[in-house]
Amino acid sequence: MADKPAIVLVHGFWGGAAHWGKVILELRNRGYGSLHAVEMPLASLAEDAERTRKMVKQISGPVVLVGHSYGGAVITEMGDLPNVTGLVYVAAFAPDAGESPGQISQEYPPEAFENIVPDSDGYLWVEQSKYHWSFCADLSEDEAFVLAVTQKAPLASTFGDNVTVPAWQKKPVWYQVSTADRMINPDNERRMAKRMSPRKIIELEASHASLASQPQAVTDLIEEAVSGA
Repeated sequence: MADKPAIVLVHGFWGGAAHWGKVILELRNRGYGSLHAVEMPLASLAEDAERTRKMVKQISGPVVLVGHSYGGAVITEMGDLPNVTGLVYVAAFAPDAGESPGQISQEYPPEAFENIVPDSDGYLWVEQSKYHWSFCADLSEDEAFVLAVTQKAPLASTFGDNVTVPAWQKKPVWYQVSTADRMINPDNERRMAKRMSPRKIIELEASHASLASQPQAVTDLIEEAVSGA
């Protein structure tokens, strides 16, 4: 696989780079060696995009970017780098210019919107007792509990940060819709996917955490992007 692009995995809200664990193992088992998972501060879209940009710039060859959830907004913002050959969206936001994840969510509210609560320091959390139902209903209770306790909360203001120039206007795109997603409305995912004119759209009967509940199918899509790029 030495001649294949590197793969950079970009996490979303309420979870860090370790959310990609099952996909990382699946990619390794299929022979991919150049794997990277960025850890973002979730403080602002600009900071998160810059952190990811710095990682990609450390890679000398071609790169396929894979974004989950809010990570889709990040790869949309910074994915126009010359060595980026493809963008993969996994149940992810794909804003257009001047759009934010918050605006998109308000237009098509997801089922679990009311379970996202702010704390006194300005961070947003998924209520622990409702995390399983909201975020990852197709994972085991124990796995969901660990994710709920270790969730990585974003600053609320990050939800309102607008994308400037969308990279998907220039780069080839692949998109995975989660049909049982309660964190991003599945119809919103379909709308965002369709307007990007992607090379491929797949629908999985999965929660928002499709990267953990269906890592094989998600990895299949990433492999298609690697080959297509």
